[in-house]
Amino acid sequence: MISFDNTEVAFESKTDADLKRAYRLFKMVSNPKMVKFGKWATNFALSIRFPIRGMVKKTIFKQFCGGETKAECEQTINNLWNYKIGTILDYSVEGKESSEDLEKTKEEVISTIVKAAESDSIPFSVFKVTGVATFSVLEKLNDPSNQLSENDKMEFKEVTRRVEEICKSAHDHKVPLFIDAEDFCIQNAIDRLVTSMMVKYNREQAIVYNTVQMYRVDRLDHLKNAVQNAKESGYKYAVKLVRGAYMEEERQLAKDKGYPDPIHPTKQACDDAYNAALEFLVDQLDYLSFCAGTHNEQSSLYLAELLDKKGIDRSDKRVYFAQLLGMSDHISFNLSKNNCNVAKYVPYGPVKEVLPYLIRRAEENTSIAGQTSRELSLIIKEKKRRKLA
Repeated sequence: MISFDNTEVAFESKTDADLKRAYRLFKMVSNPKMVKFGKWATNFALSIRFPIRGMVKKTIFKQFCGGETKAECEQTINNLWNYKIGTILDYSVEGKESSEDLEKTKEEVISTIVKAAESDSIPFSVFKVTGVATFSVLEKLNDPSNQLSENDKMEFKEVTRRVEEICKSAHDHKVPLFIDAEDFCIQNAIDRLVTSMMVKYNREQAIVYNTVQMYRVDRLDHLKNAVQNAKESGYKYAVKLVRGAYMEEERQLAKDKGYPDPIHPTKQACDDAYNAALEFLVDQLDYLSFCAGTHNEQSSLYLAELLDKKGIDRSDKRVYFAQLLGMSDHISFNLSKNNCNVAKYVPYGPVKEVLPYLIRRAEENTSIAGQTSRELSLIIKEKKRRKLA
């Protein structure tokens, strides 16, 4: 029986100093006012070029990131692999617009694929399409009826080339590749692009994975249709299933632009949709591979029990669980201890470039009901077990 209350297993890889640092950090992000002030202070410090890199690197960066370079991530990769938890190297530089920067991101993603091919400890690679494309062109492409300028068409051709080069590298190196989900207003464009890559590169095995955000009311039907299309077209469907990361933005955008809110009205409705999707995917396992990207204890336990109920080995490589580095270790480490395939997203990149990601993690831990209090209660329990002050 899997228990997510076992803090000895959850924090087995953490030193006393790691545990104390995590305690201080989650204590801080449990205070919304502190997070809001921290975001303002960080942006202000950057605007006046105040040297905050060292402080950030020793605190929130150390909790949620593997390092500034792939080489700096080695210790994290090895530490996780000691507990049979894989690493998904995530180059978390965002918001670039120039062709030069977009090309640089593409090359960095390909370098993570090459690295993954060399080690069992890195089971997947990952990237966001907005890492290799401007948001504006994806927004125009989202609705196929939009008229594109010659410039837009040329830019989209470049986007497709970059995505194609990444997917071809993943296929040639036999490294499964997650393509992350993004905002509602560009997701249709991403879905079409990812599907075209699946058709091309998932003939023999699941290489290219789309990401489906189950907080959207239309995604369960989308998932079922996508699997059916893959069956009919003769390729392996592959998906990373998440709840979603842009809820507040999505609701505000729908309100501003006057279209229906795409998000489930209640958390329970979202949870029900996520678990229904898990059941559907397990039943279709002969045709697909999937990863449950979730920090939800109930869904994680539900999937493990589904595998047992259907007589599927928990270590079947077609099914993975994934969480973010620095969060939900009680889920990751206890699942791994119980023979499940688990990987952690390990973001990396220059401290200044990764700050938007880090601020989102702090805000997410503040806004998700119960997330921070659960992390804190488990850390406190382990501190008491270790008799730490």
